Amino acid sequence: MAKVVILSGAGISAESGISTFRDSDGLWEHYDIKDICTAGCLETNRAMTVEFYDKRRLDLADKEPNKAHRVIAELKAKYKDEIAIITQNVDDLFEKAGIVHEDVVHLHGYLTKVECEKCGLVYDIGYKNTQDSYNGKCPTCGSEKIRPFIVMFGEAAPMYAKLNHEINDCELLVIIGTSGNVISVDILSSYVDKTILNNLEPSFAINDELYTQVLYKKATEAIDEIASDIEIFLEDRA
Repeated sequence: MAKVVILSGAGISAESGISTFRDSDGLWEHYDIKDICTAGCLETNRAMTVEFYDKRRLDLADKEPNKAHRVIAELKAKYKDEIAIITQNVDDLFEKAGIVHEDVVHLHGYLTKVECEKCGLVYDIGYKNTQDSYNGKCPTCGSEKIRPFIVMFGEAAPMYAKLNHEINDCELLVIIGTSGNVISVDILSSYVDKTILNNLEPSFAINDELYTQVLYKKATEAIDEIASDIEIFLEDRA
């Protein structure tokens, strides 16, 4: 397993123009989270839920990875088996930066993919509306019950098992751009000897005294220092 785990949240993609659900502007402005992001929303509010994620998918088309994504991609290419990339984000900016999709653990799903609720097929539709791909039907079974490939609040998140597995063997945990509200990074850090925390500002959900190193600045401003520390750590282990 990888010795370095890089866990990222919305903060790493914010500099690429992708808004988070805590933002008061952008795509989230006219939607209530409980209506489009919680378990059961596809049963009670299907049309609006699908519409919302269609808009997010289309908005993603012209978004580009920033320096933080690119530097992490370079690290992954250089130390492929030593670094695990795990993200709470559903965007494809790590992939656009050059990391193979299979080498990124997306804990909460992937925006360009959809899932057939009848047969379980998961397939990529790129930056299209759901209705514009295979006429809104599953290419395998023909069902029209197509949902965003997104883990809603309250739904099972199967990729968390991968996160826990990687943490068990982790020696350096790097946390970038997460408030700690969805995943308790403090608990994760307690299993690791060396930790780096990078957020734009302190979060009430994170006790920064628990971390070996804390960097309160934009991810693009902190990433060179983080990359240097990762390289020194890995080279010392070699």
